[in-house]
Order: sequence, then structure tokens, then C-alpha cells
Amino acid sequence: MFDGNFRSQIDAGLKPIGASIKRLGVTADMITGAGVVFAVAAAVSIGAGALNLGLLFLVLTGIPDLIDGAVAKAWGQDSKRGAFFDSVSDRVTDALLFGGVTWYLVAFDGRAWAVMLPVACYATASWVSYIRAKADALGYDARGGLVERAERFILLALGLLFPVLLLGVLAVIVVLNVITAVQRFVKVWRQATDETPALSDRRRRRSRPNRTAARRWAGGGSGRTGAPRRPRGRA
Repeated sequence: MFDGNFRSQIDAGLKPIGASIKRLGVTADMITGAGVVFAVAAAVSIGAGALNLGLLFLVLTGIPDLIDGAVAKAWGQDSKRGAFFDSVSDRVTDALLFGGVTWYLVAFDGRAWAVMLPVACYATASWVSYIRAKADALGYDARGGLVERAERFILLALGLLFPVLLLGVLAVIVVLNVITAVQRFVKVWRQATDETPALSDRRRRRSRPNRTAARRWAGGGSGRTGAPRRPRGRA
């Protein structure tokens, strides 16, 4: 939701920050890699029960994800390779964060249904990201939806800040992820349906070559029905 509605404003605001970071010699890949390192630290902290420290590292994980695009544009390296690296690092980061929460609940809660909540968060988040990735590969637009990565970060930060709300926050993330996945699926399905010819049209197109072949057969192999055959022999 944030990405779809405020991306242009955010990009404009981050442009001078990206230029400043470029002058320090820091590249977008370095920024993206730092985000993964912060995610590892967040996962370990959360798993060990240090939720406040985990919240700090969660915020630090989100900052590189916010500014790496601006840094790439400042370097003139807004490339497919960078987009690929950023996408893969996002999935790794999500797995680390929700894995850390799972570790925390196993150690400090132990109830099976509670432990499964962060697993469900990651699984449903992967649906959201996969639908968009597959749609992009097929030439469709699957952007938007109720929650994206930024919203999940904010909700998870709320749960770490107020541990008593953590299980409820995780349940909300699961529900919102499912709704977003359905929204994106329907959006892509409609685009694909609009490009798919009706079944009757496909049948008509398939039947045309058969009728043409029948006419040629009746005409003795020539392209015209009823055309006289050429006598055999020398011309």
C-alpha cells in the first residue's frame, strides 16, 4: 500500500540521500548486503529473547531496503542485476526475521499454534511476493494490495515493542497477507483473461484450416476449388 501510493514521493525525498552516500564511495550492493547482516543480528536477538535489541536491528534492516534504490540511481547502476540481488535479499531477510520470531516462541512460549504463526507469516508473505514476481515475468502488473513489505515491517516492529501484542500482530499479518495475495491473484487473473480469446473464437480458428484442406482436396490439390487438372505429359 505504501509502495503503491507513495513511491514517487519517497524516491524524490531519498534522491539527495542517495547522492550523499555515493560521494562516500558506498554502492547499492553494499547497502543491500548490510541489510541482510542487520537481519541476521535481528533474528539472533529476537530468538534470544532480547526483543528491544531485535527491534533496533529490525529498524536498521529496513533502512537499507529503503535507500538502496536511491543509491543505485545515484551511481547510475539501476540494473537488472541489482534488482535481482535486492529481491533475493528481501526473501532472505523475511526468512531470517520470521525465523527469529519462531525461535523466540519455541523457547519462551512453546505452544504449537503460537509457534506456527510466524511460519504462516512467512509462507503467506511468500505468496504475495511470488504472485508479483510471476506476474512481472509474464508481463502483467501485480503491484499494490493491502499490505506489502513495509507494512509487515511496521506491524512486526509493533509486536516487538509490545510483546503482549506479538501473537495478535502475527495473526493480523497472516490475515492481511492472505487478503493481499487474493487481491493480486484476482488482478493478474483479470488481465490474463482479457488477453485470452474466448473458447468459441479458438474453435473457429482451429476449424478454418480443416475447411481449407477439404477445399484443396476437392480441387485436386490446387488452391482453388473445382480447378481443372493439368493433363500429364510433356508441356
